[in-house]
Amino acid sequence: MDRLAPFFERFTLSARMFYSGAFCGISPNLDEQAGHLHVLKKGRLTVTHPNARPIVVNTPSIIFLPRPHQHRLHASEEEGTELVCATVEFGTGMLNPLTASFPEPFIIPLDSLPELTPALQLLFSESSSDLPGRQTALDRLFEYVLVLLFRSAMNARLVDSGVLIGLSDPRLTKAIEVMHKHPETSWTLEELAQRAGMSRARFAAHFRKVVGITPFDYLTNWRLAIAQTMLRKGNSLKLIATAVGYANATALTRVFTQRLGMSPSEWLARSRNDVVQRYARDPVGAGGGARA
Repeated sequence: MDRLAPFFERFTLSARMFYSGAFCGISPNLDEQAGHLHVLKKGRLTVTHPNARPIVVNTPSIIFLPRPHQHRLHASEEEGTELVCATVEFGTGMLNPLTASFPEPFIIPLDSLPELTPALQLLFSESSSDLPGRQTALDRLFEYVLVLLFRSAMNARLVDSGVLIGLSDPRLTKAIEVMHKHPETSWTLEELAQRAGMSRARFAAHFRKVVGITPFDYLTNWRLAIAQTMLRKGNSLKLIATAVGYANATALTRVFTQRLGMSPSEWLARSRNDVVQRYARDPVGAGGGARA
């Protein structure tokens, strides 16, 4: 089974290139309702964000901020900085456990990811061209780079905890896969432990150690993330509740509100308002594919 397939089946991955080329100065505040992926091709870059020390990156690297996170980029002219940047969404505002596996920010040198080299070479080549369809090509290449990054993070254990590490564990992956495939099932701890071939106590302790949360907290987050996707598609609460394992709309609303601090209808209204505000700022997408 493709261990990453459930995430791409449930959530829509999209990227929008908004900057490529030489960079010097200070970027505007990057605080949109989306994540960001910056690929530093050469030079030196400083990343600043509120209430944290500046991060200096001086080797070609991927700088991934999977969730909306206010930050700025700084570089001076003499540093010869070149980069390509995109906004990314993978279920914006949702409890997507895949993106939750990454620290904020996640920075890794390009030479640590040789399997990404062909895709990155295409990305750099396309970003420096003026060929027809350039924007669309770059958007799709960024999405492909993200898929490769998720795959590498899982196979090479590039993150410390989260579902990506759980999916690389031969025992836990069996339990995680059935939760992904059948969120409507009323799973018990004993049933999940049997899938993993472990005792209940050992399974619960091992799951929390590796993934960072309890099995039932993970299952709840997965169910609510699916519920958010279905809400944005216009499905009724009654239908959603049945699809994600709750007895009725009232039970789903109660858990949703407890976990997210707002009701499903309030969350949906806020989500739609965020989209309207984003497109009011830039109708053609994040930054319009600007080039230095």
